Amino acid sequence: MKRVLIAGATSAIAHAAARRFAGEGATLMLAARDPDRLAANAADLCVLGAARVETFVIDFDETPRQAELLAAAEADFGGLDLILVAWGVLPDQAACEGSVALTLAAWQTNATATIAFLTRAAMLLERQRQGTLAVISSVAGDRGRRDNYVYGAAKAAIDAFLQGLRARLHGAGVRVITIKPGPTDTPMTAHRRKGPLFVSAERAGDLVYRAAIGSREVVYAPAWWRPIMLAIRLIPEGLMKRLNLSA
Repeated sequence: MKRVLIAGATSAIAHAAARRFAGEGATLMLAARDPDRLAANAADLCVLGAARVETFVIDFDETPRQAELLAAAEADFGGLDLILVAWGVLPDQAACEGSVALTLAAWQTNATATIAFLTRAAMLLERQRQGTLAVISSVAGDRGRRDNYVYGAAKAAIDAFLQGLRARLHGAGVRVITIKPGPTDTPMTAHRRKGPLFVSAERAGDLVYRAAIGSREVVYAPAWWRPIMLAIRLIPEGLMKRLNLSA
């Protein structure tokens, strides 16, 4: 039976993944900012078959509280088999271009707070000598583009951090998985025009679940994003700056 901590559990993708874990009788700790949504999600997961569901209200930008969450999860469950990191914000790129404060606020949530949590989570799993750390990143981190580079730069930082963490924890019995969804139809993207490559939150959540229990270390979700992003990474910079690529 898996003991799973989901950090950012009220995101649409995370909850869809949590439903899969609940269906196999997992023990779940849900952590996020909104207590009402946490309670509703917990009730849903109990109905679906979760062995136990606990909740923890936290704003992950308040990095000292991250240690409290991990300590509570470890104490309540006697250890963790999987930590899924799923929070993030999609900033208004145009607004960020005119505001240092907005840019740094997005970076705090998407990069600084995430790296702080990953550092703490890695110490816990390394001490256990087992477990999986699965992190929802984004295809946006594969190449800087004019319409989302504030978001993409943070995801690129997370990707590089996870590469190093994976190498460090390789001999400790700990798996580190980078999951890169493409554009997904969630409340975070409600304001965006939905292109043909968008997928539903339910499908993305299923792919996240499969990635978290699978054997691959870097997973594109859906898989078609791997060749697409390879092609985009190969575009020469002189041409890339003239293009306005969006999904």
